[in-house]
Amino acid sequence: MSLFRTKDLDRSVAASRAPGGLKKVLGPVDLVLMGIGAVIGTGIFVLTGTGAVTAGPALTLSFIIAGLCCGFAGLCYAEFASTVPLAGSIYTYSYVTLGEIVAWMIGWDLVLEYGLATSAVSVGWSGYFQSLIAGFGLKLPVALTAAPGALPGVTTWFNLPALCIMLVLTTMLSLGLRESARVNNAMVVIKVLVVLLFIAVGARHVQPANWHPFMPFGWSGTLSAAALMFFAFIGFDSVTSAAEECKRPERDLPIGLIGTLGGCTILYVIVTLIMTGIVPYPKFLGVDHPVSLALQYAKENWIAGFIDLGAILGITTVILVMSYGQTRIIFAMSRDGLLPARLAAVNPRFGTPFFATWLVGIVFGLLAALVPLGVLGELVNMGTLAAFCLVSVAVLVLRKKRPDLHRAFRCPGVPYVPILAILFCATLMAFLSRTTWIAFLAWLAIGLVVYFTYARKHSLLNQQAAAKPRGIAEQVRYE
Repeated sequence: MSLFRTKDLDRSVAASRAPGGLKKVLGPVDLVLMGIGAVIGTGIFVLTGTGAVTAGPALTLSFIIAGLCCGFAGLCYAEFASTVPLAGSIYTYSYVTLGEIVAWMIGWDLVLEYGLATSAVSVGWSGYFQSLIAGFGLKLPVALTAAPGALPGVTTWFNLPALCIMLVLTTMLSLGLRESARVNNAMVVIKVLVVLLFIAVGARHVQPANWHPFMPFGWSGTLSAAALMFFAFIGFDSVTSAAEECKRPERDLPIGLIGTLGGCTILYVIVTLIMTGIVPYPKFLGVDHPVSLALQYAKENWIAGFIDLGAILGITTVILVMSYGQTRIIFAMSRDGLLPARLAAVNPRFGTPFFATWLVGIVFGLLAALVPLGVLGELVNMGTLAAFCLVSVAVLVLRKKRPDLHRAFRCPGVPYVPILAILFCATLMAFLSRTTWIAFLAWLAIGLVVYFTYARKHSLLNQQAAAKPRGIAEQVRYE
C-alpha cells in the first residue's frame, strides 16, 4: 500500500506558504493572458491547414468537440486549483488523492508532454523566423537552419534559431516570473489583435459555397480532426502550475482556466469558419501557414504579413508558458523527493527554481536543435488526454474522501461532468495512432523503472515512514 500513500493536503498548503518559497505576483488578468499565450499559437497558425484537409469545413465542429473535451476537464481543474493551491498541477492533485505511484506516473507523463511540445514549437518558430528575415534579404547558412536529416537531400547540422529562442526564453523565466509575465502579456495582446484583424478583413471575402459539403469526410474525419485539433488547446492547464505564485489562487485560477478556454474556443471557431469560407478546403493540403494563405488567396497580401508576425509572437508565448509549466512540475516533484533536491532550489534573488529552469531550457533546446522532430502532435496529445482523464477521476475521489474541504469553486454537475470529461478524452485517445500508443506506453515503462530504482526510495513520505514505528508508518502523511 506504500505505492498509494498520499500527502496531507492541509500540511502541504501550509508548507507552501512558508518564507523562502515562490513569489506570489500573479493576478487573474495575468493568468488569462498566460493561458491564451499557451493556447493560441501553433494550433491556429499551423495545424488548422491539416485539420481542414482532414475534416473539411466541419473543422469548426472539430474545434467545438475538442473545446468541450477541454471544457469538462477544465471545470475539474478549476475545482482542484481553487482547493489545492500548490505548484505541480495534476501531479500534485494526484498525490493528495490517488497516491504516490499515480502522481509519479502522471508527472513523468507531463515532463514528456511539455518538453516535446516546447521542442516541437521552437522548431516551428525557427521556420517562421527564417521566413521573416528572408523577407529582408537575410539568410542563415543552410547547415544551421535545421536538425541533421530534417531536410531530404540537404546537409544540415544544427537548428540554431530553435536553440536560441529556447535560451532567450529560459533567461527570462529564470530572472523572475513577474518580468516574464509582462513580456508574455504584451505579446499576447498583439497576437490577439492580429487574429482579430484577420477576422475583420477575412469576413469580407467569405464565399458560403465553399462550406458545401460541410462534412465531406463524415463523422470519422470530423473526430479525427478533433483528436488532432486538441493540440490547439494544449497548455491551458499550465495555468494551474502557477498556483503558488498567485495572489488569490482560490479566485484567480478558476477565472484563468475558464476565461482561457472560453475565449480561445470562440476565436478558433470564427477563424476556421472564415478560412474555409475563403479557400476551398483541398487547397490547404501541405500548407503550413493556412491563415496567411487565406488572406493571400483573398488578395490581401499586406495583411498576410501581419499574420506571419502574429504567428511568430503566438508561437513565442507558447514556448514561454509551456516551459514555465514544465519547470513548476519538476520543482514540485523534486520538493517531494521524487527527483534530486537541486531541482527544487529557489534562487533567493529572483524567486525562481533557477537550476531547474536552465536544465529544461538547455535539454529541450538541444533536442529541438539536433533532432528532426517531425509530427509530434499526437504524442503530446496522448499525454495531455491521459492527464485530463486523471484529474477528472481525482475530483470524484477527493469529493468522497474530503467532503468537508472548503472549495472556493465547485465543479458543477458532479459526477456527470467528470464522467463526460473521461468519455470525451477516451474517445479522442481512441482516434490516435497505434505508433503513438506504443511510444506513450514505452515512456511510461521507463518511468516505472525510474520510480522503483530512485524515486520511491528518496520520497519524503518513504523517509518519514522509515523513521516512524511500524503501524504508524502505514498512516504517514506529508509533513
